[in-house]
Amino acid sequence: MTRTDDDVALDSALDPLVLAVDIGSTATRGGVHDASGRRVRGLQYKVPHAFTVAPDGTSVIDPDQVTGEVEQVLDAVTGDLRLGTRIAGVAMDTFAASLIAVDAAGRALTPCLTYADSRSADAVTALREELDEQAVQQRTGARLHTSYHAPRLRWLAAAQPRVVATAAAWWSLGEYVLARLVGYPLAGTSTVAWTGLLDRRTGGLDAELLAAVGIDPEQLSPPRDMTEPAPSAAPARWPALARAAWFPVITDGFASNIGSGATDTTVLTAATATSGALRVLLDGPADPLPTGLWNYRVDAGRTLLGGAINDVGRAVSWAQGTLRLSSALAVALTAPPSHATPLVLPYLTGERAPGWVGGARAVFGGVSAATDADALFRGIVEGVAMTYARVADELHPAAPQVVEVAAAGRVSNDHPEWLQILADVLGRPVTHVTRRRATQRGTALLALDVLAPDVPRAPRATGATYEPRPAHVEHYAGRRARFAKVYDALVGG
Repeated sequence: MTRTDDDVALDSALDPLVLAVDIGSTATRGGVHDASGRRVRGLQYKVPHAFTVAPDGTSVIDPDQVTGEVEQVLDAVTGDLRLGTRIAGVAMDTFAASLIAVDAAGRALTPCLTYADSRSADAVTALREELDEQAVQQRTGARLHTSYHAPRLRWLAAAQPRVVATAAAWWSLGEYVLARLVGYPLAGTSTVAWTGLLDRRTGGLDAELLAAVGIDPEQLSPPRDMTEPAPSAAPARWPALARAAWFPVITDGFASNIGSGATDTTVLTAATATSGALRVLLDGPADPLPTGLWNYRVDAGRTLLGGAINDVGRAVSWAQGTLRLSSALAVALTAPPSHATPLVLPYLTGERAPGWVGGARAVFGGVSAATDADALFRGIVEGVAMTYARVADELHPAAPQVVEVAAAGRVSNDHPEWLQILADVLGRPVTHVTRRRATQRGTALLALDVLAPDVPRAPRATGATYEPRPAHVEHYAGRRARFAKVYDALVGG
């Protein structure tokens, strides 16, 4: 039976209230949640934005622009005079692995480098020659990659030496926003972990990596758990926040797991947006860490284990924009699996987990004159599911207790029929988390764990649970074996 955490009217909302802000890749969103975790109706707001990109690998956004967007959100959702001072906390998540150089006054010396900025590729190569990447990954949970701070800092030292010499600190986007708003550059443990510089076991910064890039540890904010909010410091502009504590900024991946209901080792989250991921919360670090995955410390007792997938919604959108698909896509997705369906490796923009082959590109196999557009679409969706399964295989030894997959995101909401394919490929149940803005909800819930630990939470909103069908599981086992052979040929070539 479907369960709901429907929006609630302000007059019926349970105190204390929390204002949660989610700074994502395409927008800044925010809204008020009550003590049960329900969104307060009418007190939600969104400001769209986009990264600035260039052919050289640039992917940045103006941190002052984003600060202004957060201010717009706070203006919009705190303007209802009926709020009084019921809001007890402000919590924020952002897209992970952002980097900004700031001067002694906290002013930005660089744009915000996003996780997608790849200009440090040569620095990755250099660091891999100097350091033992496997040892680095076992300590920090992260490989040497352009998404992380060490290669970026090495690249900046060569490309912008004056900026590096002037920089007093290196902040994430969330730290910058909080510093501009209330004077506290509070970095949550997950935010620091996603830099690739934090030891996942000790919670301390990695001395070898800092030395390799010439950074003093005092230039980075200390990691703080959500149990360490700062006292109220809201400007007079927002009287509704007069009593609100401000929480350290966390990463969207951590918040997404919480908001999807994947709060322990038994539930695996499948994020299904433009890109995707599989993630599971563990008690302590994964030991040993599979080489194809990452493992970030998120608080004093837990880590997040998972892998990212480049092309999920992107692959679906490509098919919709390129192929002459019928209007009955649900029929194509609910049809029994067929050996005539093309075998597709859906690497339109390269592969991340588990192979980390950035130069990989899509492969279509078994296409004949009888193959129509809908069959190609079905093959793409099956290929996406098999890519998730490759990550799941890597996860299993470190997270053997998983019994359910919770799928959330645009692709699952727009095409829920694909979740049966995912369940059949994975060979385990997949539950559709229907609540939109699960990430924002997770951020609110983490703050409420501190502010209102004894208030029962409204259960997550879910749709159907898709059980794997034995005959289809057997079919896809054979398809996955073929997928692996084509992958090996692609990488070997």
